[in-house]
Amino acid sequence: MILRQVTSEGLAHHSYYIGSNRAAAVIDPRRDCDVYLDLARGLDQQISVIFETHRNEDYVTGSCELAKRTGAAIYHGPMTAFSYGARVEEGMRFTVGDLEISVLETPGHTPDSISLVVRDKKVSGDPYLVFTGDALFTGDVGRTDLFGRGKGEEAAGMLHDSIWKKILPLGDAVMLYPAHGAGSVCGADIVDHPVTTTGYEKKTNPLLRKDREAFIEFKTREHHYVPPYFRTMEVVNQKGPLIIGQLPDLIPYNNRQVKDLVVKGAQLLDIRAPGSFGSGYIEGSLSVWREGLSAYMGWFLDYEAPVILVDDFNLDLGPVIRQFVRLGYDNLKGYLAGGFPGWYKAGERFNRHRVWSVYDLHTAIESASEELYLLDVRDIHNRDKAGHIAGDHHMYVGELPRNIMDLPRNANIVLYCDAGYKGCLAASFLSMHGYPRLTNILGGMAGWSAAGLPVEK
Repeated sequence: MILRQVTSEGLAHHSYYIGSNRAAAVIDPRRDCDVYLDLARGLDQQISVIFETHRNEDYVTGSCELAKRTGAAIYHGPMTAFSYGARVEEGMRFTVGDLEISVLETPGHTPDSISLVVRDKKVSGDPYLVFTGDALFTGDVGRTDLFGRGKGEEAAGMLHDSIWKKILPLGDAVMLYPAHGAGSVCGADIVDHPVTTTGYEKKTNPLLRKDREAFIEFKTREHHYVPPYFRTMEVVNQKGPLIIGQLPDLIPYNNRQVKDLVVKGAQLLDIRAPGSFGSGYIEGSLSVWREGLSAYMGWFLDYEAPVILVDDFNLDLGPVIRQFVRLGYDNLKGYLAGGFPGWYKAGERFNRHRVWSVYDLHTAIESASEELYLLDVRDIHNRDKAGHIAGDHHMYVGELPRNIMDLPRNANIVLYCDAGYKGCLAASFLSMHGYPRLTNILGGMAGWSAAGLPVEK
């Protein structure tokens, strides 16, 4: 048996390639599916089956793309009306070489969620491993707030029953492979383990130590953010995404072309680090650092207007392009030729915002030399865990577009986050909307705590 876990960084998404003899299956493939084709070629196997454990909200499925290139059949759960593939039901079995893959219906995260139990029939008829999708993670379980308004208790009850009546009875020694790892928005406290077992989760997963009533109460009170792009992903993944065939070839636009495109409504996305962005940026640019694209561009970018990248030297843009493809942003068109250095070397105008260290902020607070509106843009979970700076305000960076009118326009807004990246994103967004006095704290709460400065819990 061959098993490969394929992780999409940024999304913390796990997909899987599993094969035996000359046959293979892929579970929850991503849209840039060349990795599975490379595995199949290298192993001299044919991908014949593709499974989707549920309709995904956080990325575009790669099932249609992979099926187009391999001829493989697509299978998904029975409770959603997909426009492609075939439905499976509880107990259905599929043969992949010496492997038998059987279906468990495990709703709760979504109505159509399934888990896939693998048995190596050449060795034993006992379950060997299970792919649990977003039902059960390492140290956590799937979110249950996506069923719809007023259905939280129903979803949480279904998830509890799916875990306790379907997954855990497989046996304590069964290996468990989830669809997401630590950092995914599909869970709250996923542990950074690539694989676990049902028995280990029974012993260590805090949610599995709750009875059904307490589990439901906890899940219905749990707080999750819902990025606006989720709705687009749900529609795309139910209808079937556009087949792209290959990664897009980006156009290098010169300074004049970029200015013309911006006038026509193009979106400028600056992917440099906060220190570089703060020292100078093109007016109207949104700052999202490379590694944060998958997590944050879905909060701010639309799917229609062309997206133009701004970088320092435009090196290794392949991983950047992949993140756009995975989130369905087929409107990524090009990049600023020569990068930002080419912009200022040509004498073009640029903006800047103030950048402070944690010591600068502490001095300003202690001396009261100027009135500050200190804004924490971290998510509420990190704020609760790590504490905050006294006298601050809180608004998660992803919720700025919806709540921007709650911020005082002419105040001296000082932004901080975990380390300075989300603060830079917030500063760029506020700058785009005419906020004139902005400061980002490089180091954020991590630097503040490391310096031994006072923290409120």
